[in-house]
Amino acid sequence: MSTLAEDGREEVREAGDALRDLGETVVTALPRVAIALVVLALLVGSGRLLRPVVQRRLGRRRTPSFARVMSRLAAAALSVVGGLLAVTIVFPSVQPVDLLSGAGIVSVAAGFAFKDILQNLLAGVLLLFRQPFRGGDQIQVGEVAGTVEEITVRETVIRTFDGRRVLIPNATVYTDVIEVQTAHPTRRIEIAVGVAFGTDLEHAIDVAVAAARPVPGVVAEPAPEALVAELGTSAVGLEVLVWCADTHQVETRRVRSAVTTAVLRAFDAEGIVVPAEIVSIRPSAELQELLGSATGPAARDDGTD
Repeated sequence: MSTLAEDGREEVREAGDALRDLGETVVTALPRVAIALVVLALLVGSGRLLRPVVQRRLGRRRTPSFARVMSRLAAAALSVVGGLLAVTIVFPSVQPVDLLSGAGIVSVAAGFAFKDILQNLLAGVLLLFRQPFRGGDQIQVGEVAGTVEEITVRETVIRTFDGRRVLIPNATVYTDVIEVQTAHPTRRIEIAVGVAFGTDLEHAIDVAVAAARPVPGVVAEPAPEALVAELGTSAVGLEVLVWCADTHQVETRRVRSAVTTAVLRAFDAEGIVVPAEIVSIRPSAELQELLGSATGPAARDDGTD
């Protein structure tokens, strides 16, 4: 019994010593914890204060999307640095090199776990630096066409021509074929029109070009032109080529409509015929035989009445 009692008192003394050591460690670490929290708060707060400054300065030279994303990354970088400094202050035995090596391992693991997110982030940063298009440009990526509203760290936001909002992952945008409709100040459109066989083609071309030239929205240089495009079944196909002063989708459609109307009116005034499509249907021998057998009894009945 005395041995058991002695063992119990020994365990109590060890537990008390452990608690005392823990308390001393906590009391000793409290100043470091307080300093670490202050450093972390200062760097996080500095990041929040720095963000609008960076966004405003970058916005003067780059696109709004670029300034917005870069300011967020700068603020996040300051927060990460604050977290690393706070850990080294609380745990002096931890060296910055150890933190960086640990961060490398964590980043590799995060890379596998968040592959798509990091891929879209990297693609978004590359798009912002390369700037193949900007906010307000009209582009087509795959089957999606519309106006670019913004580029975020994850996706490119597009407002389609019929008013829908489409979010395309940046990785898809970066690796796919991009058609930027507003990249250049002018854009060429083609208007197809047909004239009847036997028409004086040189005269028809001159009439079409003269009709297209004064249409609002058509630039003088390069000048409009018309070419013989094809020989159809019922008409000779002409193609009127004009360059639009405004490359936005709705404006090019308006110019197309105006040029088509002007050319048709000019053809009508000059007596140039725009023929309708003629389709000839010739029944096969089997169809003729079937039709003859179907109408034969009816013809006999009509003759006997």
